[in-house]
Amino acid sequence: MVKAFEDELAQKKVTASVREVGCIGPCYAEPLVNIDKPGKPTICYKNVTPEMVTEIVDSYIKGDDPLPQYTLGTFGQGEIKGVTRILDTPSFKPQERRVFRLCGIIDPTNINHYIANQGYEGLHKALTSMTQQEVVDVMKASGLRGRGGGGFPAGRKWEAGLAAKGTPKYVVCNADEGDPGAFMDRAVIEGDPHSVLEGMIIAGYTIGAETGFIYVRAEYPLAIRRLERAISQAHEKGFLGKNIMGTDFNFEIKIFPGAGAFVCGESTALTLSIEGKRGMPRVAPRPRTTEIGLYDKPTLLNNVKSFSSAPMIITKGAEWFASVGTEKSTGTAIFALTGKVNNCGLIEVPMGITLREIIYDIGGGISDGGTFKAVQTGGPSGGCLPASLLDTPIDYDSLDEAGSIMGSGGMVVMDEKPVWWTWPGISWISRSSNPADNACPVGWGPKNCWRCSRKSAPETAERKTLISCMN
Repeated sequence: MVKAFEDELAQKKVTASVREVGCIGPCYAEPLVNIDKPGKPTICYKNVTPEMVTEIVDSYIKGDDPLPQYTLGTFGQGEIKGVTRILDTPSFKPQERRVFRLCGIIDPTNINHYIANQGYEGLHKALTSMTQQEVVDVMKASGLRGRGGGGFPAGRKWEAGLAAKGTPKYVVCNADEGDPGAFMDRAVIEGDPHSVLEGMIIAGYTIGAETGFIYVRAEYPLAIRRLERAISQAHEKGFLGKNIMGTDFNFEIKIFPGAGAFVCGESTALTLSIEGKRGMPRVAPRPRTTEIGLYDKPTLLNNVKSFSSAPMIITKGAEWFASVGTEKSTGTAIFALTGKVNNCGLIEVPMGITLREIIYDIGGGISDGGTFKAVQTGGPSGGCLPASLLDTPIDYDSLDEAGSIMGSGGMVVMDEKPVWWTWPGISWISRSSNPADNACPVGWGPKNCWRCSRKSAPETAERKTLISCMN
């Protein structure tokens, strides 16, 4: 698609810059093409094909006809007749774009685009006007809970990292996104990698670490390339390396490509994998990674979305962050909405929104005129919630009470024939889990995952709740 536009623009002798950006979320509308013209809002064109390129160039880039029939909507200030603002469309209006605020908008390979949008302001504020404890206090006051699935309060984890004895300390970003159908972390890294780096650097300053690792799946080659470029640019600008921003704080970030084992998403397995050992969870009870983690040293480990949230919290304040969401689950949640739904893709919604609003307002309802049967949240080790629970709010506690989990953000919608996902999901858990029986929280081991699902499920044909056989 990029080449098609470059060739057409060259042939028509039109001077324009063509660049690739990250994903804004609506996979159902891809390929997407954003066109910026001076003095006008950005138009986002949907389902663009090479055959449409000539018409778009002639009608809108050279002319003034926006071709409303091809558009998803507009971004930015101003209006274009016949084209709706994207944030006013049914799929986007209920959303709250915070972590995704720059994805699909800025060039992720150009650090100046990030800087122009308050990038690294949080780091500057933390390094020049806040103590380590003050950063911890703000993170605690924000109510941010770990976005990797566990939901542990991030501020408390950062506080534990600061209080931990022993050196050196490490910061680790878990980008080992293993759930089938989940691609939220990949989208953040590919679309806004500097937000992750900035969050890690702030975390390093806060706990007294000088080295960070990003554990990212090797199956994400574009994400790895974006991180490599971002790290290089951050070094050039003085945001990484020695004496960052003229202070005595030093910090480096290294990339560790994971081999794809699902179990390495678990914190102790992940740190062992970085050490070159077999990625296998340590058997409970065990110390927290903030006490004994990577190389048996204090380690602060958070998810991609958690680190990406940190710069916003420091820049705009805890109250701003907590102004969205619920009392115990503040901020937004990102989901990969997939399955039997019309508008599949990545969404970012305020905590507390209901499953019904996500599936029917944002998702556009069940595809092919089908009837809703169940929705699985939290990946294959989460739970399947039936129609009677569609008004369940999306937050950690409500989903837990309903018999499911928030998880890392997978959300699979099923129609009246859900068997295609449920039982293969159980089989997948069995194959992907730790082979050591004593690491199974129920005590049966992964070969008996089907027993877990049967034991934990209410005796109805409508709902089967799957529980995790992972630590």
